[in-house]
Amino acid sequence: MPLSMMEQGDTRKIMEFRGKEEMKRRLQDMGFTKGEYVRVAEENPGGMILVVKGVKVALNRALADRIMVAEC
Repeated sequence: MPLSMMEQGDTRKIMEFRGKEEMKRRLQDMGFTKGEYVRVAEENPGGMILVVKGVKVALNRALADRIMVAEC
């Protein structure tokens, strides 16, 4: 399921990325790597505040749609 469908407080495991290689590298540079866990700290209609590797990161929903996650 896409990360953008997660709700506040949910924790899931990153499984894959959908999109161009440049976008995948950008997400990986921000800490989003396959096998890593991500938690939704806050959400609003425009984006999400996520915690990955202990760091809060803001993502818009378009990017969050490209990250596929699975239940822990």
